Amino acid sequence: MPPAKAPESRQTLDAESVARWLARHPDFFIGREGLLQQLKVPHPESHGAISLLERLVIDLRERAEGAEWRLEQLLESARYNESQYRRTRELVLALLEAEDSDALGEALATQLAERFQTQAVALWCAPELTDIEPRPPQPPRFVLDENSGTRLGALLDGRASRCRRLSRKDWQRLLPHSEPPKQAGSCALTRLTLGEPLGYLILASHDGDYFRASLDTLFTEYLGEVVARLMMRHAGRL
Repeated sequence: MPPAKAPESRQTLDAESVARWLARHPDFFIGREGLLQQLKVPHPESHGAISLLERLVIDLRERAEGAEWRLEQLLESARYNESQYRRTRELVLALLEAEDSDALGEALATQLAERFQTQAVALWCAPELTDIEPRPPQPPRFVLDENSGTRLGALLDGRASRCRRLSRKDWQRLLPHSEPPKQAGSCALTRLTLGEPLGYLILASHDGDYFRASLDTLFTEYLGEVVARLMMRHAGRL
């Protein structure tokens, strides 16, 4: 008579084993809906427990609220971009209507002040752009000289465009037609080029944080490209 087999040891399932098994059998609860109603899970905001279905309702509500918030952010961004586009369009159209370089500088300062709350503007032109003009440029246009060119180049620090703080001394030197701030202001500065150096465009604010270094310079660069082409046109070189 063969010896009796020893009874197999019963394997104990731990929570991780159950979780792995359920993950491999996502259809386990089909036909076992009553079991779902008996399951209890931790409450997300207290130490108690609630049914699985109640927890699912809470999770779905939170997801819906999150989706609604993201949608509102997208709509707000779209509204801002539309407003920015309209203001930029009106600015460019006003610049195109300027009859000469002085009118261009005046339109630039007026439009930026009214539509973009820019407190001061300076347009430093290369000397050769003013050779055919019957009188010296009027503010906010200025003729670029060695000292101003050196300082503007230093502020750009090898870049084509940047935002940065602007000391009171630099404000007085580079925006001499405008009242300087009591301490330091800030500016968006871009180099004007069109196959050759044409000058610099400065947008300035008394608020030292208005043109923060972290700001994108895409708008300033685009504006500089438009202004450079119009300057060349008025100088009879385009």
